[in-house]
Amino acid sequence: MPFKTKGRASGISRRGFLKGVGAGTAAAGVVTGRSMDGVEAQGASPVQGPGELSVTLKVNGKDMAVSVEPRVTLLDALRNRLDITGAKKVCDRGTCGACTVVVDGQPAYACSMLAVEAVGRDIKTIEGLGTPEKMAAIQKAFVEHDAQQCGFCTPGFVVACASLLERNPNPTRDEVRAGLGGNLCRCGTYDGIIDAVLAAAKGGA
Repeated sequence: MPFKTKGRASGISRRGFLKGVGAGTAAAGVVTGRSMDGVEAQGASPVQGPGELSVTLKVNGKDMAVSVEPRVTLLDALRNRLDITGAKKVCDRGTCGACTVVVDGQPAYACSMLAVEAVGRDIKTIEGLGTPEKMAAIQKAFVEHDAQQCGFCTPGFVVACASLLERNPNPTRDEVRAGLGGNLCRCGTYDGIIDAVLAAAKGGA
């Protein structure tokens, strides 16, 4: 049925109108495709994924090859692909700090960083700080000051504390409290944690 304008037929049928729209959309697609070809010709990076990519992560001083999809977080790559399970998956939203690792000298939430973003960067987890037989000063201080209860947040706290002491070897109590503001302890052992940091600082962490 033809469209009407002021009571007169316009001469354009509904079928003809839809055909015209379809042809216009197709033409726009062709133009868009050509413009994208031009972008790629200018040296834009090719799209990778959604399948797995082979990447190398430097973790605790060692280069480790791993295959991950571009959407995989650093935390999941560490835990599920490399079996480095010290960093814990708790909130998975970048708010609790249980997954804290050190990336290029700065504490970072591993759940909020993609594994592919960490390629070429220096990653340190709690496994890289010390062993039960040869603990780092901050690890010893945590034990001596009973700075853990359930222990689930402890690895993230220990890594954050070690990073804090590297940046500030002689912090005040208030500086420790502020420096650890990104980590949560649901058991409430904050006093013990702060005491452990101050003791490690005095002991030459």
